[in-house]
Amino acid sequence: MYKRLSAVLFPIMTLFLIGSVYWGYQEHQEKNSILIKAENQYQRAFHDLTYHVEQLHQQLGNTLAVNSTSQSYHRKGLVNVWRLTSQAQNEINQLPLTMLPFNEAEDFLSHISNFAYKTSVRDLTKQPLSQDEFKTLKTLYAKSEDISKDLYKMQEKVLSDHLRWMDVEVALAKQNSPNDNTIIDGFKTVDKKVSEYPEINWGPSVASMYQKRTINMLSGSMVTAEDVKNRVTEFLGTKPADIRVVENGKGTEYSSYSATVTEPKSGRKLQMDFTQRGGKLIWFMDSRDIGEKKLGQREAQASAEQFLNDHGFKGMRAVSYNMFDNTGAFTFVSTQNGVLIYPEKLTVKVALDNGEAVGLQANDYVYEQHKRSIPAAKLSKAEARKALNPEFKVANDQMALIMNELGEETLCYEFTGGINGSDYRIYINAESGVEEAIEELSPLDKRTSSSK
Repeated sequence: MYKRLSAVLFPIMTLFLIGSVYWGYQEHQEKNSILIKAENQYQRAFHDLTYHVEQLHQQLGNTLAVNSTSQSYHRKGLVNVWRLTSQAQNEINQLPLTMLPFNEAEDFLSHISNFAYKTSVRDLTKQPLSQDEFKTLKTLYAKSEDISKDLYKMQEKVLSDHLRWMDVEVALAKQNSPNDNTIIDGFKTVDKKVSEYPEINWGPSVASMYQKRTINMLSGSMVTAEDVKNRVTEFLGTKPADIRVVENGKGTEYSSYSATVTEPKSGRKLQMDFTQRGGKLIWFMDSRDIGEKKLGQREAQASAEQFLNDHGFKGMRAVSYNMFDNTGAFTFVSTQNGVLIYPEKLTVKVALDNGEAVGLQANDYVYEQHKRSIPAAKLSKAEARKALNPEFKVANDQMALIMNELGEETLCYEFTGGINGSDYRIYINAESGVEEAIEELSPLDKRTSSSK
């Protein structure tokens, strides 16, 4: 009996064993294949990064080498600098550096990219490179050489010592690890050098992109937690039983207050953020469950406008609309003397079950709001329309103040209309007649525009 059973089970167990070994081998092969593929991708990204930073250095040198009056080559060179820095940034993002402090070098490349782009898009025949900009280019040329040399040293080490990027990933993933790795040390060295560079004059258009909003930009006196509780009560129209207020960034120039009101029975939460200087509301959210959609866009927009009027946001105009999960989100901008002020924008979120406002994002409005001296348009509306495509069918037009690509506030004619089966807003500079911006409208945006 035992012999008979053995004769049956032994071949079966042998097959199982062979199958297990084969399965294990296949798994090992697949794992190795994935690791090899990842390693190859990392190696390619690193070598491409090294190459493109060297090309960036050369292109900066080429741009500086030509005659100072050669606007056409300056534009071409700056466009190439922008392209190369964008490629380098993309390659950095492909490397396992998320846990490694390399933010100084990334920020430096970001500044170069924006400096090159914003300088190249302007009309260099009318506004050629200034002496300060040439000085900045010379500084970038010298500093990019330093970075390029350090990357090439790392590249030589990687190739000669057969270093693996997968080891970098493992070293970074280990908590409390000393991260003693040649590649990691190399990137830390580059980042440290960049952090020690003297202040570079990037120009106002680039500097404004990295300008952080602080309480120093606001007017009014500093408020206390008790003042914030009073503002919450004023906002709600009734005094809640319990208001919790937390100070964010205490003692810094970014300090603010967060207030939370919780209804005891339902657990429904209302959350608000206020600036510490002036005590202005910059964010509001009602976390209640929203029922089935019952209101259309027109009724929801009327509710949003009433909400803004009730809470001191006067003279706002709806310019766009989106719908998400039974809520409608309206973007509003300020108006001054009939001109739309796009830098002063805010968003109101409306529940489509009863029209109640359940959200507000007013950060841009609060920090950008001030009385502006709006210049008179040098071009007439008819002259500005000549810049449009002859096939563009204008449905609406008005004056608007927008931020152009150089980060400058620019007075424009805003033309809304259609071409090629789509609807657009086109902004024509009211002084020069050039197209400053164009945006495609969704069907919902079109209805918002037509209701102005």
